[in-house]
This record gives sequence, C-alpha cells and structure tokens, in this order.
Amino acid sequence: MADVGLVDVSLRDGNQSLWGAAGLRSAHVLAVAPLLERVGFRALDYSSSTAMGMLVRTHREDPWALFRRTRALMPRTKLQFIGTGFRFISWQNSHPDTMALVYDRLVANGIDRVVVLDPMHDMDAARATARRLKKAGVDEVVGALTFTISAVHDDAFYADIARQMRACPDMDRVYVKDPAGILTAERARTLLPAVKAQLGDTALELHSHATIGLSPLTYAIAAELGVEVVQTGCGALGNGSSLPEVRRTVANLREMGHRIDIDDRALGLACDFVDRLAAAGELPAGRPQDFDAAFLHHQIAGGVLSTTRRQLREIGMADRLDSLISEVGRVRAELGHPIMVTPFPQMVVSQALFNVMGERWATVPDQVIRYALGSFGRPTTPIAPDVLDRILDRPRARELRAEPPAPSPEELRRQFGTRISDEELLLRAHMPADQVDAMLAAGPAPQHHQPALTPVFDLVRALGERSSVHDLAITKGDLRLSVHRRGGGAGDG
Repeated sequence: MADVGLVDVSLRDGNQSLWGAAGLRSAHVLAVAPLLERVGFRALDYSSSTAMGMLVRTHREDPWALFRRTRALMPRTKLQFIGTGFRFISWQNSHPDTMALVYDRLVANGIDRVVVLDPMHDMDAARATARRLKKAGVDEVVGALTFTISAVHDDAFYADIARQMRACPDMDRVYVKDPAGILTAERARTLLPAVKAQLGDTALELHSHATIGLSPLTYAIAAELGVEVVQTGCGALGNGSSLPEVRRTVANLREMGHRIDIDDRALGLACDFVDRLAAAGELPAGRPQDFDAAFLHHQIAGGVLSTTRRQLREIGMADRLDSLISEVGRVRAELGHPIMVTPFPQMVVSQALFNVMGERWATVPDQVIRYALGSFGRPTTPIAPDVLDRILDRPRARELRAEPPAPSPEELRRQFGTRISDEELLLRAHMPADQVDAMLAAGPAPQHHQPALTPVFDLVRALGERSSVHDLAITKGDLRLSVHRRGGGAGDG
C-alpha cells in the first residue's frame, strides 16, 4: 500500500465551483489558514488571476496583500497559483514580458507552486511558460494533463504529453486535471498507468471534480495506479461541482490500506470552520451527486448549463435544449475538440446557441474569432477547413487580426506612471480603473472573522440604520456588546 498526499482546493477551486469565486473574503482565508497549515496538506490550490480579479471587484480587497498575509500564517505549506500563461485577470492576452512580471510578483508575495494549464496541450507554449516560472523563482511547477472525452484524447495522446512534460527540465510534477468530473474508474485503470509509465519518478497527482459522482470512486483506486497525491475540498467546499470531500476521501483511502499522514483534529476543525461559514453566509454546501450519463456527452459544466437554460427561457426557446446540446458536440468537433474548461465552454455553447437560432456559423462571437486566430493557443486538432474559412472571412475577423499587440511593462509604465508598485500596475493594466480605485479607497481588508458572530453583526448593522434606536446591548455567551448612538441624528454612531 502507498503513502498518499493531499492538496486542498477549498480556497480556490472550491470557492469558484460552489460559491462563484465570491464567497471567500480575506478575513475568511486568514481565519482558516492556521488550521490548514497544521493539517499537513502538501499544497493548497490557493489562487488564480480570476480569483484575484473577483476579490478586487466583489470585495474591494487587495489580493497581493492577502498573499503576503497568508504566507506569514502558512510558512510551510505550498501556495499554488494556476494559469494558462497567456493572460492575467482579463480575457485578453498579455505581453510575454508582462506575464514574466506577474510571475515575479507572485513569487515575491508568497506563491511557490504554479500549475501550467494549457487546455490545448500546446507543449511549445507550456514549455515557454514553465521557463518563465522557473526564471521568476517558482519552486514547484506542475504540468496539467487536462482530461476530456473526444475522438482524439485517448490514452496514447495523454501518455505522449506526459512524456514531453517529464522531458521538460522546468516541470517538477504532473497532474491529471479532470474539470468535468468524467474520469471513470474503468478509464482510470488504463489512463493513469499509461501516463505514469511515461513519467517514471516524476510525481503524479489527480484533480477530479465530483460533478456527477464519479471521482470518489476513481480516487479510491488512484493510489494503486500510480497517483501519489489527490486533491480534495474541506467540508461544505467539497463535493457537488467541487472536488471530493476530504474527510470521506481520507476514510476511503485508509480503508483501502493506504497511509495518509495528516493531523486529523486540525482537519476536522478546518472543515467545521468552512461548514459554519457556509451556514452563516447562507452559501450552498457541496453535496454528493447522482450520476448523469448525458454529461459524458456534452461536458457542459453545471454553471454554464444553468445559464444556458435561463437564456433559452428568456428568448422563448426552452424546448430547444436537446438540439442545443447536440449542436455543442458538433461545434466542439469542428473547432478541434477544445476541452470544456474555462473559457472554452462559454465559447462553444455561445456558438452553438447562435447556430441553433439561425444559420450555422452565420454569427460568430469575438472570442470564437480570437480562438480561430490562435489567441488561445494551438487547437489540439485543426479547425475544420470550411468552418475556419467562414470564421475568418468576415470583416470582424480582419478587425481583430489588426488589433495592436498587448503592451509591454515599459509601455504600461508610461501609461500608468512610475510612482505605483508593480502589483498595483498589474491590477490597473488588466482591470477597470474604478474597481482598483475602490479597492484602494477601502483600505486594508479585515484580518479576523468568526462565522458564529455573523448574525450578531448583521443585527447590529441593521439596527444601526434605524435612527430610532439609541442604545443597544447584546449578550451571546461570553460576548457582551453595548452600542450607544451619539446625538446629532441618524448619521452619527
């Protein structure tokens, strides 16, 4: 039997999958960080440019400051960032030198593990990104084998990519990333050994979402197939469209005879914190999911599918869902089998919707045109020639082709000035100015949070808005809180 390590995904992928990347604030992360440090996780799936943008946009909090504070509380556990290497926060591609600056600032602020995620498996692009990461000082670079089911993504395909990753001197580890949660135990028994045979002594990890209930079963046999680390979520941030819940995963693996070297008490406390946070904030908790065979065909993530259903209802085409799902499979094949992980599900579904509503390929969104122009890398297989011609033979394609290249850091400095930090520069270069201004005006984010007190503070806030309330005393256990409104009107307090 094997020793199996754990990576926790709660703070990044769990929050993104279940809470729209908006459920966690800096104070939540900082409150649970000491517990996560004690557990003994090999790493945390900690952040991404999407998560950074959401923290600024939704909560007006500085993600760079959160990185530094978390690192101070977690000196031993690796903090992971995940990205494609093409862009930062916005959907537009960034200059390679700007991405190098991003990596330099990530390392300086506490990130020491980065996943290279290229859903097209363009190894030239992935190797270039890995080189930049190592040059910036990233301690551990992880190559992602993004799993999907298609006519071209067979075991031999993934084995060949694994071989190239092992040969890359700038990649330290590899993981199979299953964003749709469609890796069955049957397929794992052929895929994982094929990948591991090419990796040799390079460590293999497994990241598989629990969207249709398959991944807990796959995790139970993963260790015997060569996987050294599985990725899981804590409490309410596990299961559902997130990854398998950690306590059940640990129990299953131990029952199979494997060794999991963690602090079980600290793990329980961390899970309890997440559960209390979900309850206090009325946030959804992940639940074990039923198997849905249709998902193996369309591979449309739950959030995208629910949005699509709503759009069809709004335009009076709710009865066309089956036709749309069939068209999704056809569009995906014509576009070279892009893997259904952000941003490709949004592109494929949008194009399929236009095709169902009118003539096929008569209307093409900008992002699909950019895809055809190569802005997102090289497709796994060539785009169907007739489709490529229809996409590129239109005025909008010529306009996008003529767009100026992304600005270099030197050009960004000329635009934004030299008196701001590199961290602020990167935010301003990739986000609306008013959002960054609002973040700075809000000041430092709170560093402490106790979920049990949320109802108390909500009550105080609501009563404080009533000018008729002048004196307030609250007792909750050992907590005694007295509030007195000063004279002068409702605005005083």
